[in-house]
Formats: sequence, structure tokens, C-alpha cells
Amino acid sequence: MKNSAFNDRLQRPLRDLRISVTDRCNLRCIYCMPREIFGPEYPFLPKNEILTFEEITRLAKIFVSLGVKKIRITGGEPLLRKDIELLIEKLSNEVRIEDLALTTNGVLLTEKSATLKKNGLHRVTVSLDSLNNETFSSMNGTGVKVESVLKGIDSALDSGLNVKVNMLVMKGVNENDILPMAEYFKDKRVTLRFIEFMDTGNNNQWNTEKVFTAKEITDCLRTRFELEQIPPDYSGEVALRFRYKGTQIETGIIASVSLPFCGTCNRLRLSANGRLFTCLFATDGYDIKNILRNGATEEELLTFVTGLWSKRDDRYSERRLDFIKNPGSSANLTKVEMSFVGG
Repeated sequence: MKNSAFNDRLQRPLRDLRISVTDRCNLRCIYCMPREIFGPEYPFLPKNEILTFEEITRLAKIFVSLGVKKIRITGGEPLLRKDIELLIEKLSNEVRIEDLALTTNGVLLTEKSATLKKNGLHRVTVSLDSLNNETFSSMNGTGVKVESVLKGIDSALDSGLNVKVNMLVMKGVNENDILPMAEYFKDKRVTLRFIEFMDTGNNNQWNTEKVFTAKEITDCLRTRFELEQIPPDYSGEVALRFRYKGTQIETGIIASVSLPFCGTCNRLRLSANGRLFTCLFATDGYDIKNILRNGATEEELLTFVTGLWSKRDDRYSERRLDFIKNPGSSANLTKVEMSFVGG
């Protein structure tokens, strides 16, 4: 298939595909899968509704032919998916992709990182919101301790994987952990990115008063470090990038709330049950699994995806404040859960 880049209605190309391989997770983080909602009776997807590795690989080839340069495997927690290492191997061997990454909470990374690297994974992003066990346990909703995640990070580094760490910051919850996290990962020469608390899904009790903004984060960091801002590494990069002065060590901030980046968003998300979402804040997705399982040809799949992307005009984060000021607007519509499409 010929690689043929194309744009959506706002002239944004398709470059980044996020593939969720499961809607299940072994944590119950308060900003993503709060325990009171995602309890023992929660109806997770049955196995027959989830895309197979063969189906994921076939679709990945389609997307790469349309200009995708980066594929990120997500969940839920992707390392819970049985034989996930085999999917990485298939994608590495059968799909010509420049960047193959995986996002994880790190709890299972120690036992899997070496095989993931061997099978073709380029890098991992690990979510960790505090180095304080009490704070971290409270935020992850399960009592899991920091040490299990740190061991996973060390294992990934030892395996030769490129590692980044994401810290979601909630005002009144863990902003006091910004400096300890920055110091720890600066010493390890690992890029740490801070994420503003976003109104993803419908169950995380989001409001603007809980947002610790990019400015507040940088102000906090500058009480201890000299930072110099550096340009994006590529078009569509979501993080504001900084370097600790006098070093090559980076940190960054993903500021979807205070500094929206919709104008350069080039991401498409594929859920575990085969629905395509053109925005993290979408209310619904588009079923490509049914088309796939009904015997669609490559050309029919290409036509479906190009038609979907060419009509895309999502820019929720840029319009968020307008929505908030107008009750009954799109901000109050049901949105897909972050755990379902992998953030």
C-alpha cells in the first residue's frame, strides 16, 4: 500500500495511532478508574469483543500506509493483555513503523521489559504520580507501593528501553511531590513530564479548582532548578519541553487545560473493541471492527479511515471554557472514559 498523507478539516495530518489492547487495569487511580465506579461488578469487555493480534496488525498496516509514524500500545493496563509481547513482535516484524511505544503503570514491567525490548519495543512511558507511598497508594486506589513501579522503571532502563515518566498533578493532592519527583528522575537522567488534571471521561470529579496549571508547575520547578525551554521535537508534540540548564536532561508539561494544543493534534485512537475515536474527549467512536470482521478489503478499510479523518474537526480543549460557561453544552455530554482509549 502506498503511503499517502492526508489532512482533516483543520489541516492536521494523521501521524499518531494509539491502540488500546484491554479496558482492564490492576490499579484504580482516582482520576481514571475510581474504585467506586470500576468495582467488582463493572462490565468489562468480553474476550470475543476484543480485537485479536492479527486484526490489530492488519489495521496498523492500513494506518501506516496513511501516514502514521508512531504507534503507542495502551489500555487499561496493556501488560495485562495475555501474550502482549507477541503483539509487539508482530507489529515490529510486519508493520513498518518508525516509533513503537507502550504506556504502562509499571507494576508488571519488571517481568516483561526484557522480552518487550527483544521483540521490538522502542520505548515505554510509565505513569507515576508520587514517590510518597501514602500519597501514591491513595491515588492508585489499591495500596500498590512506589517501589514496584520504580523496579519496573529500572528494569526497563536495564533492558535498553527508552523510558519517560508521566506524573499527573492534582491541586491539593500531590503538587508537593513535584520537586521530589523532578530531583529523583533528573538524577536518573529520565525525562519526567507533568500532566494537568483533565476532564476525561465522566467519573473523575473534575473541576478547574483541582487543576495545577503549567505555569504553577514551572514556577514550582524554578524554585530549585534553572530551566530553559526548548522547541518541540516534532510537529504535533503535546508536551512543553524544558532542559535543566547545563545538562541534556529534559522535563516537560502536558497542559491540555491551560494551554490547549488541539491545533496540532494528529492522534487517532483505536479502542480494544475496535472503535476509532478522533478525540480523547469524544462522546462515541466509529466501529471499524464490524467492517473488518465482515470481510472488508484493504481498499474498503482505507476508504473508511480516510473518510473518517477527512471529516474530523475536533478541538474540545480549545473550546472547554466556552462549554463550561454554558450548561447543557458539549462539556456535559457523556465522554469516553480515558481507561477505554488509553489517554
